[in-house]
This record gives sequence, C-alpha cells and structure tokens, in this order.
Amino acid sequence: MAKNQLKKIDFNKLIGKIGRILYAAIFVFLIIIGGLVAISILKIPGNYKLFTVQSGSMEPVIKQGSIVVVKPFKDYKKGDIITTREPANPKVSLTHRIVNIKNKNGKISYVTKGDANKSPDTEKRPKENVLGKALFSVPYIGYPVSFAKTRDGLIFLIVIPATLIIYSELLTIKNEVRRLLQEQKKKKINSKRKSRA
Repeated sequence: MAKNQLKKIDFNKLIGKIGRILYAAIFVFLIIIGGLVAISILKIPGNYKLFTVQSGSMEPVIKQGSIVVVKPFKDYKKGDIITTREPANPKVSLTHRIVNIKNKNGKISYVTKGDANKSPDTEKRPKENVLGKALFSVPYIGYPVSFAKTRDGLIFLIVIPATLIIYSELLTIKNEVRRLLQEQKKKKINSKRKSRA
C-alpha cells in the first residue's frame, strides 16, 4: 500500500514538472514571437528590418517560412540577396538574388532571380525599391510571426495564452491565500490550546 502511494506521489510530481516545463516553453515561445512581431513592425536601431519569406523561390539557401534579417546599404553587388518592394503593391516584398545590374541614364536597377527558379524575374528592381540586403535568415519562424500579425493569430497566440497565464496566476494567488488562511487558523487553534493548558 505504501509503495503504491509512493509511486503515485512520484508520478504526480513528474506530471507537475512536465506541466511547468511546457508552461515555461510556451511562455518563452510567445515572448519570442511577440518580440519578433514588434521588431517587424517597429524601427530597429541600425535600420534592420525583418521580413517573412512566403515562397520557396530561394530554397535551399532561404527556406519558405523563414524570417530574413535585412539591412539597407548604399550599394549592392551581383550575388547579393536583396529584399525589394513590389512596384505594383508596396506592401508586398520579395527576397531574391541579384544576377545582373543595369544602369540606364544613371538610374540603377537590379535583375533578380530566386535560386530555385529557372529564369530571372521579368521585372527589374529599381534601386529605390530595395529595402536592404539579407544578412541572415531563421528557418520556419516566419510562419508563427506572419500568423500572429493576423486577427486570428493575435487571438490565438496572444489573447488566449495571456488569458491562460492570468488565470494560472489567479489560481496561484488563490491557493496562496488559502494556505495563509489555514496557517492563521492553525495558529489560532494552537494559541487557544496553549492558553487552556
């Protein structure tokens, strides 16, 4: 009987430990995603920017769903991976490699191509549309960041976890208050017993 109780207590401790580890991992993940969303929206010192790669055109160098860290430079050379604004839709960005540089009457434009694409892009990229050179990428983290920027993503990745964290903290406070009240009750009972003796 005592052995069975001992095993049950150890199992409960293990479940509690796993729960705390999962809670901490989810909390850290949400902080990272929240930070990356904030960084992608706000200006970062040094003029760094974050962009999510939506297609696999730069694979295997940059995987689909990666986050690319981009910094503007004065000049770009052949072979640089750049992120540009689409002329037709400035909200859309494209990250491709420069395969050729054109200079027409002092106006510089870049011919770009995705590493996984067979032929270069049909549109030339004017220098003024270049947002910067890709310094490095972090694979797959772009998916949750892009999702977090949507209304559903905000609810799923920010509001629901925040509500769960607040609820968890309220339960902790409730349990602590209950424990303190029980300790006070025991102290009163003990002091009454001592005064009777």
